[in-house]
Amino acid sequence: MIPRTVCFVSDRTGITSETLGQALLAQFEGVETRTVTMPFVSTREEARGVVERINAIARTEKARPIIFSTLVDDDVRALVKEANGFFLDFFDAFLAPLEAELEVRSAHITGHAIAGAAADPAHSARIDATNFALANDDGSGARDYRGADLILIGVSRTSKTPTSLYLALQYGVFTANYPLTDEDLETGKLPKALQPYVAKLYGLTIGAERLQLIRQERRPGSRYASPQQVRYEVRTALSLFERQGIPHLDVSECNVEEIASRILDRMNLKRRARG
Repeated sequence: MIPRTVCFVSDRTGITSETLGQALLAQFEGVETRTVTMPFVSTREEARGVVERINAIARTEKARPIIFSTLVDDDVRALVKEANGFFLDFFDAFLAPLEAELEVRSAHITGHAIAGAAADPAHSARIDATNFALANDDGSGARDYRGADLILIGVSRTSKTPTSLYLALQYGVFTANYPLTDEDLETGKLPKALQPYVAKLYGLTIGAERLQLIRQERRPGSRYASPQQVRYEVRTALSLFERQGIPHLDVSECNVEEIASRILDRMNLKRRARG
């Protein structure tokens, strides 16, 4: 089966389109996907830029991209719909039937639902935790480890980011994550920035063969995706977890819901919202 590129297009962060889209894709075992998130698409000019990106992907691949959209503006949505992809829009699917049933025209206002739910403490907790996860994700600048309930640690592509966002969206857990680099692994020691927060650390690891396949999709033929490099990183990170007494989980056969559930049970984390 030909691998498919999946584009998540949104006028906000893209978290909703990613969450809903991934939930649907999870029903299709064996389908290989590469995901691209295109957030904050709120103008016609930005929509045309998205169409160009999607069309470029379609030209270079053997199958058209799959597009999951949560665009509210009708004009912006119509433009993106013209891209050379299989377009699935959550507002098209649900707003029109709801309008017919309720006999009321929907507001079509970006972020309206978020503003309307602001008085709900659980909703506010989810939003705050999601913003925290995004600000403290892989590759971020200054990270707020003091404010974190949990710090996920692991080598690149071990589900740290999706797990952080899932814990935020479902349970309001403030989660940071730290990507172990070659420099970190070579020292054999816990990175200095993490040393004061050992009690918050949870390690994610993965089978070397599985990780190599994932990285090969992302950067084919690179050192990053080579079997030797992957085996070294997985072996060294696991050794670090065991020496430092960091609880850890092999995510090779786990979906994000299972990963989050096991972490919640092991770390006894405060749930500001209930999934």
